[in-house]
Amino acid sequence: MNLPIKRLGLLRHAKSEWDDAVKRDFDRPLNDRGRRGAALIGEHICAQDITWDLVIASPAARIKATLEAARLGVSPVFDDRLYLASPETIIEVIGAHCSDMDFENVMIVAHNPGLQETILNLVSPSQENDLFREAAVKFPTASFAILECATDNWTGLKNYCATLTHFARPRDLDPDLGPEH
Repeated sequence: MNLPIKRLGLLRHAKSEWDDAVKRDFDRPLNDRGRRGAALIGEHICAQDITWDLVIASPAARIKATLEAARLGVSPVFDDRLYLASPETIIEVIGAHCSDMDFENVMIVAHNPGLQETILNLVSPSQENDLFREAAVKFPTASFAILECATDNWTGLKNYCATLTHFARPRDLDPDLGPEH
């Protein structure tokens, strides 16, 4: 029996400022490069022509600024549990927000290493592809991934149920946003 496919989008916050004036990691803003990367990846996400039924995000300042710059046209639900969340917590949050709803497309906007580890946990070894290998090496700031998850419902999301079908980094869209030397 083939299970239905649900799409999980994962967006990491854009590059943030490491300014001594900001005392808490939670409050760090985006830097100029981050704002440019967020705007560019936002255009890219919108070009995928996917209607995101639900966007769940960490409430950290850099996440809110990423969403603002990305202009995705969606109102996120902020969940404190996504701040620096493990992959297990990310899956738990998805299940908690989607248990009563039959959403097809859900996006998480959060932090690393949790997002990258979520990809590593969900993608079946038999489904590893070039995109997976790229994301496994590094999931940089403002990266965006789409996983197609074989599951009846979001509360049934488990390891090795997904295929990574899309992976984009700001540097893939504009070489000037590549690694700084």
